[in-house]
Amino acid sequence: MSIESPTLGGRLQGWPPFIRELDATLSVHSQYVLSGNLYDSFLAPPLDATGPARLLPLRELLWETLRSSGASCMIVYDPVDGLQVYPGAGDEVGDEAARSAERLLGKVKADEKPSLEALTRQLAAVARPAENIRAAFVIDSASRIARTPTDLEPSERDFFRFCAKLSRNARPVRVTGPRPKPLYNPIVWLVERPGDLPPWLTTDNETIREITIPRPHLGDRQETARLLARAFGVSDVGADEVAAAACDAFAEQADGLTLQSMIEVTRLAKERSVDLADLPDAVRTYKLGVLDNPWSRGHLRRRVLEGEKRVPERVIGQPQAVTKTLDILKRAVLGLSGAQATRSGSRPRGVLFFAGPTGTGKTELAKAITELVFGDESAYLRFDMSEFSGEGSGDRLIGSPPGYVGHEAGGELTNAVREDPFRVMLFDEIEKAHPRILDKFLQILEDGRLTDGRGNTVHFSESILIFTSNLGMYVPGRDLTTRDVSPYGSASRVQNITPGMAYDEVEQRIKGAVADHFTEVLNRPELLNRFGDNIVVFDFISAEAAQKIFDLQFANICKRVTDEHRLILAVKSDALQTLREWCTEELDKGGRGIGMALESYFVNPLARALFDRELVPDEKTTVTGIRREGSIVHLDLQ
Repeated sequence: MSIESPTLGGRLQGWPPFIRELDATLSVHSQYVLSGNLYDSFLAPPLDATGPARLLPLRELLWETLRSSGASCMIVYDPVDGLQVYPGAGDEVGDEAARSAERLLGKVKADEKPSLEALTRQLAAVARPAENIRAAFVIDSASRIARTPTDLEPSERDFFRFCAKLSRNARPVRVTGPRPKPLYNPIVWLVERPGDLPPWLTTDNETIREITIPRPHLGDRQETARLLARAFGVSDVGADEVAAAACDAFAEQADGLTLQSMIEVTRLAKERSVDLADLPDAVRTYKLGVLDNPWSRGHLRRRVLEGEKRVPERVIGQPQAVTKTLDILKRAVLGLSGAQATRSGSRPRGVLFFAGPTGTGKTELAKAITELVFGDESAYLRFDMSEFSGEGSGDRLIGSPPGYVGHEAGGELTNAVREDPFRVMLFDEIEKAHPRILDKFLQILEDGRLTDGRGNTVHFSESILIFTSNLGMYVPGRDLTTRDVSPYGSASRVQNITPGMAYDEVEQRIKGAVADHFTEVLNRPELLNRFGDNIVVFDFISAEAAQKIFDLQFANICKRVTDEHRLILAVKSDALQTLREWCTEELDKGGRGIGMALESYFVNPLARALFDRELVPDEKTTVTGIRREGSIVHLDLQ
């Protein structure tokens, strides 16, 4: 490869921005700290005008950059492999690099692992060369040099002190060639995070430049997809519209992945005999680590269609909420969630926000959806967000940061999704979560991924997220001038919706209250925008629905008595009607209120009456009457 190659002409036009930044500042900075996406492959221009672009690892990218500036060798050190000269011997360029390194450092033994004291001498020999030799020293895995950057061992402290001083007294070098002006022989630190080095090394030190290497953007992924299409026999993507569309879909689906991961996805696809058009499926397999996709099962559509009859029988009195929920579920099954967005492939499969009065079936509908999709209502994962009201409680979801107790365990949410990405996740009473936790949900809803405390990324692209809330039942008092205060010290609240209101008004008031909470109270309008029109409002249960819920729960009680004690339980019509009236008189408490009333008015006195009797299997027991004496209910049994 010639130094005058058009690839490197015009000072690296078309090369990654971080490389151009390093190259342009060699005359003013003696050391660089590169962090971020270190282990990726990077796009580089072709060796000649007619060839394809190239994908290079970081070391090779750095070498070509430095060589274009006249460097004759690049010395690489890391704590595992020791000292190496790059490029290795074996050709003219490698032999020249070995000779230059020997002139700078003396004889370099293969894989030599110098002590930190010896390493200081070698760094000084490169940064302040005795003769005009342009070179570079790369310290790979520099994050592993110090045990902790803020609590250094004496030898580590001396080493970094020396490096800080060396950054200020390094000597620029002149050589003949493409860049004859003085340039520093740079020392390049490769760290996972900038904080892995002692903070005083770079603070207020203008001779050390910190550069973050980002993950590839969509344009990089698209160009890489076109390069990788050659593995499928497509050499000219521009002339093949179908291949071009497949490459664009591959690039969009690879959002959040590195270019190296795209290479691995291509290998996975070839190994599984997947065509270019089906690469997004290979991306899903690569991200999630599973081959089976429940969303692609042929019977799922049939189950959802059957659910149009079964779900209303289970979630009683909520026809509007059930219909809208099933519409969103159908959209999820067809993979059309977020289809209007430019990039929607990585977002969750479905998002629902259930709002409305308590006890109206929000959790029950979440269980029904889970059973429809996965055949088992227990497959849903529930988080009670009242347990996450503290500022640090988010660590339970994603895991503690490095250095904190429990860091190795990971988070409850991220571990569960990594274990099984095909889930329904229920976040109950979301308004009680701490605002910092809501920021995590914003990332999930927008990008479909979350990084846990251990640095591992989990993907939510195959999950359904359901948020429930009781927002809108009550709103702050309208008379703000009087500042009415409740006995508990908070501003007075007034009831916003009441039983008997038309559903359209209930829906409008609930949605308005939800919007006010996210925009004015939480100052998170962007999170409200992510929910969009997926807010499903539940109505108060009607008198007719209350009758059906009562009958269903009453039948469950009779069945339990039969299953547990082999008794045949019957209730006279007059007693049953009285019980029905007692249990359905407070509709604002919803179906849960009916259940609690049944427990108080029927189960408790029934248990008291049966407890005093000798139970005989297959005996028929009839409740002939029911009466209240104060707060105590009595049953007459026959």
